[in-house]
Amino acid sequence: MKRPVVGIIGNQYVIEERYPVHAVGRMNLDAVAHVANAMPYVIAADPALVSVDELMQVCDGFLLTGGRANVHPDHYGEPPSAAHGAFDEARDAITLPLVRACVEAGQPILGLCRGFQEINVAMGGTLDPEIRDLPGRDNHRMPPDGTLEEQFALRHLVTLDEGGIFHRLLGSREVMTNTLHGQGIRAPGPRIAVEGRAVDGTIEAIHVSGAAGFALAVQWHPEWNAATDPVSRPLFEAFGAAARQWAAGHGPAPALKSA
Repeated sequence: MKRPVVGIIGNQYVIEERYPVHAVGRMNLDAVAHVANAMPYVIAADPALVSVDELMQVCDGFLLTGGRANVHPDHYGEPPSAAHGAFDEARDAITLPLVRACVEAGQPILGLCRGFQEINVAMGGTLDPEIRDLPGRDNHRMPPDGTLEEQFALRHLVTLDEGGIFHRLLGSREVMTNTLHGQGIRAPGPRIAVEGRAVDGTIEAIHVSGAAGFALAVQWHPEWNAATDPVSRPLFEAFGAAARQWAAGHGPAPALKSA
């Protein structure tokens, strides 16, 4: 059976300080290919190279990945500062309208880390540039040293709303996740339904309320060990099922509805 095509949003890098590339982490590719059971399609997220309309015609769903660069604060009405870090405005120019178009059409989207923040901003929300500096909040950034296993280790608890989409999808109200981010949601957009929070109150799991199709996002990185992690696997499996329904021409496949 032909697999659905999942577009994976890439990031810009410079190899050896001289050769520009668009790339996607292997763990994202593995999660899409082996857990969502879809064909991974790397997207060069730059409007000089691709358009939202073209991407929606080629792909059956989209994975919005994490990345070093952050969403430019112009998109939520704030001036840039040193705290906001680096930006990738070309990626913003593709992903933000892509999110809105997918929500409108019902085409499946899954946001991870930066992708989680992009979905909130696309839906009218705002971000805090450095949550570890906020009173009572923890440091959610990636540990600066150690192996990948140590950096992506499960580090904090996320509590999910009783009877919500994530609770029913993941089978538990409390899940352990990794945490590798500096920014976070300040104000959710008008259509953003918050379903999960870390112990310090940081928003960790959201969906787009009223979206016709699968439109979920998490602040952590479920692509790490997606095939074996009990939290990650059902998330990618549900995303893959929604992409297959779209590819088969059966229209939008909503995520589990809230109770």
